[in-house]
Amino acid sequence: MSNMCSLLRSSDPIVGMMNMCPVLSTPIDWKETPQAHCFFVDLPGLSKEDVKVEVDNGRVVKISGKWKAEEEELVDENDETKKLDVKWHRVERNRGDFCRKFSLPQNIEAHQLKASMENGVLIVTVPKQQVKKPFSKLIEIEDK
Repeated sequence: MSNMCSLLRSSDPIVGMMNMCPVLSTPIDWKETPQAHCFFVDLPGLSKEDVKVEVDNGRVVKISGKWKAEEEELVDENDETKKLDVKWHRVERNRGDFCRKFSLPQNIEAHQLKASMENGVLIVTVPKQQVKKPFSKLIEIEDK
């Protein structure tokens, strides 16, 4: 299948570039709120077992995984040893490994990172540290 995928990808330079570049083939939205940094990753067809979320050096979020290619050869239902001829006309869906990394600012609580996955969308939430509010206080001057 890899030869066929290469052939099909080369006929459409945009699709080929998207499939070969992890940045383009794994779109991620990064939103910052007052409480946290949130990442939304479209991973259609993957389950949580296919994806890994890590924190490196306390400030780098790493999201990685692998899309598995469909079997190139199909088996005839009547004869398990006979293989059917398959002709791919177009291959645009993601294949292979992906890895994305993001350096976060200093004000995060990396040990409280949470991840969830629903309907092919991975959501990674990295809470921010609570900012201590500056305080004001009148100091009485004492007599000595």
